Amino acid sequence: MDLGFFTMPIHPLEKDWRLCLQQDKDACVLADQLGFTEAYVGEHVTDKAENITSCITFLAWIANETKNIRLGTGTVNMPNAHPAAVASQIAMLDHMLDGRLNFGISPGGLATDAEVFGNLDKDRNLMFQEAINTVLKIWESECPYNIEGEYWKVSTERAQMPEIGQGIMPKPLQQPHPPIVVTVVAPFSKGITEAAARGWEPISANFLLPKWVASHWPKYVEGCERVGRPADPANWRVARSIFVADDLNKAREYALGPDSPYRFYFNQLLTKMKKHGRTNLFMEDQNMHEDDVTIDYVLDRCVIWGTPDKVADDLLCLREDIGDFGTLLYAGKDWVDVDMGRQSMILLAEKSMPIVNDAIASSQAAQ
Repeated sequence: MDLGFFTMPIHPLEKDWRLCLQQDKDACVLADQLGFTEAYVGEHVTDKAENITSCITFLAWIANETKNIRLGTGTVNMPNAHPAAVASQIAMLDHMLDGRLNFGISPGGLATDAEVFGNLDKDRNLMFQEAINTVLKIWESECPYNIEGEYWKVSTERAQMPEIGQGIMPKPLQQPHPPIVVTVVAPFSKGITEAAARGWEPISANFLLPKWVASHWPKYVEGCERVGRPADPANWRVARSIFVADDLNKAREYALGPDSPYRFYFNQLLTKMKKHGRTNLFMEDQNMHEDDVTIDYVLDRCVIWGTPDKVADDLLCLREDIGDFGTLLYAGKDWVDVDMGRQSMILLAEKSMPIVNDAIASSQAAQ
């Protein structure tokens, strides 16, 4: 099992923005140094807590400070930008990263982002499909393009001078394009089936209960079978909120205590989900009352914490519950305590994951 990193950073509202961005960068650089295979960064424009406004810009900022790790947009919210802008920026970023780019995409889940970009009342799933189809068409076509949809039109026909390069849009370094990755948040997601049918790879969100994460694999298999390609668990990424410390009491306090960044993170998410009628994501029983979905209920089910050996055991139990998967994505949180935040990533990589992978290898050898 590989180890990766995923952050949709949620920081205290009063925290200096420069410090937030620097610590998010430091976490990605540390992940690279520790041998994490990939790192994804989210984006939102209208959220003071989730304050990376452009994942493309952020990845360009950290590109030269990372050496081996693949960097991913996590995600570009496709309805909120013109496909020509996305196509050109992703193509350039792929070259800047020398082909170390994963292209994460989604319709976007923040209502105020949709409102500020004027698509709150539009069919954003349809916009998403048109946007990514347009990006892919740009990359596989030559000028003048002439791509027309319901929401966007792309053409350079009237002003092109291809003999001097004008009117020609860039193509990514990876051909035909960087790996396309989608984040899956709904139980029994139909979207993961459609993604699988198109050859895209899924990330199961870290704030989804394990019970619903387990529902993703069969839907992925369904999409692969539709187009006759093998469903490889290595292509499935599962994000989880994890905290590791060398002392059990310290781990419990940092992960669950009143000043915990994990408590703050999930309180933000739970508040948003309740506001927008999506509390069911946190419900093991869909008939339970919304008032019973408390922050402690969520933390108990969504956060893995403890010493390296306890965390390893819990990760193996998770794998037993949801099935085999290829990459565990460590979900980034605010570094309330920088040393403990860094140490958690170090202990996971150097202590917990070797235990996990040794156990997996032993199990496979015994079969």
